[in-house]
Amino acid sequence: MPVLPDEARAKILPLLEKLRLELQEASGGNDEILFSMKRYIAKRLEFDERGTPTQRRKLKDQKWKSQRGLCAGCKGELPERGAELDRFRAIDGYTAENTQLVCHACHRRAQEERDFV
Repeated sequence: MPVLPDEARAKILPLLEKLRLELQEASGGNDEILFSMKRYIAKRLEFDERGTPTQRRKLKDQKWKSQRGLCAGCKGELPERGAELDRFRAIDGYTAENTQLVCHACHRRAQEERDFV
């Protein structure tokens, strides 16, 4: 997994602190609103990286059809529920070109091989 270089970390920390202060101000001191704002931002940043659940579900359906219900790893039948999208390169996101649909065991194996576990 890519490591954030020290110089990039030094640039991001002031930005993070500024965001925290602005959120505190925007929440008007209301802890529940502040909590919700942080969750909202965290989810949106996650969607930037991973896409929305709906987008990933559509991609899974597309992969299921193109792979004819077979795991791209072991070539066994994929379970009706619980098949997983495996990204070749995490940074490239969940796209048709960058993913394969695999069973849980094959996904774990791929993650271990890439040192992502």
